[in-house]
Amino acid sequence: MNRFALVATLLFSTSIHAAEFDAHAAERFANLALACVHREYPNKIAHNLNSDADVAAPRALTPAFYGCYDWHSSVHGHWLLARLARTFPDASFASAARAALAQSLTADNVAEEAAYLRGDGRASFERPYGLAWLLQLAAELREWDDPLARELSANLRPLEQAANERLATWLPKLSHPVRSGEHSQTAFALGLIIDSTNDASLKQLARDAAKRFYRDDKSCPLTYEPSGEDFLSPCLAEADVMRRVLPPPQYGAWLIGFLPRFGSLHPEVVVDPSDPKLAHLDGLNLSRAWMLEGIVSGLPKSDPRIASLRRIASAHRDAGLASVTGAHCEGGHWLGSFAVYLTTGRGLGK
Repeated sequence: MNRFALVATLLFSTSIHAAEFDAHAAERFANLALACVHREYPNKIAHNLNSDADVAAPRALTPAFYGCYDWHSSVHGHWLLARLARTFPDASFASAARAALAQSLTADNVAEEAAYLRGDGRASFERPYGLAWLLQLAAELREWDDPLARELSANLRPLEQAANERLATWLPKLSHPVRSGEHSQTAFALGLIIDSTNDASLKQLARDAAKRFYRDDKSCPLTYEPSGEDFLSPCLAEADVMRRVLPPPQYGAWLIGFLPRFGSLHPEVVVDPSDPKLAHLDGLNLSRAWMLEGIVSGLPKSDPRIASLRRIASAHRDAGLASVTGAHCEGGHWLGSFAVYLTTGRGLGK
């Protein structure tokens, strides 16, 4: 039995409960990332070929982030390891997490990643989702008071700067938001950028874009959600990013017009978790939970909607965490990152 199958078996045999998140629960998610960040295949690459010289193995093209099936999943798999090693420094998995980060985030590997990102024909590579997660990884390392984290943060800086530049070039030209429930969605990426970037001008561009795109929106059709392959809610993600740019009283008033009711929301059920697209709905339960919690955090403390929003968030939290079993690599290579983002309150500034 290979390492990923063993981890999957162990995780599948143990229920994950939402009531408490401790080092024992964190270990399950850490093991999912450890099993995939340096597992090259299967691999789905989004790679622009300019010549025969561009035909190469994933580890040669992007030597830091070649595992976990695709580039963005590898990036947030590394974020997961940094987040959990920082949160639980004495946990049994912490040394393996640190070693995996050190193996990937060498100065040489990152230099090749930055050169790849800046290569011809790659203006839209991993934009915005993967680049926003890259900024989240960079922020995690910057905020972690640890010698290794400081070294890796310095190593990652050239790629972080390249991502900042790519996003800063793109946002002023984006005439309309992308309202999908997948990687192209604008609202989720703007939230990560606002939370994570170390570039003050990019942060302001992201804040301005959120206001430009969404401030006048009314009556989001929440009853139309989800599409069958969504892992992000278009309506909730928009509401979650707007709480980052509006003060509570103004946000509360905006939300009344934008989402007058939430009663249609209930946790989704994945019929076939081995299907990589259908498994997205497990991630939707997790992202809905953290977005609902984010919406609550942006409202005035006396807002009467808070109790019901918390109940709906809790139902999605329970359903989402129960799905992170690792039984299928189609979900196991990325759902742990969503679970950690939720359980550690990263989107709430924790």
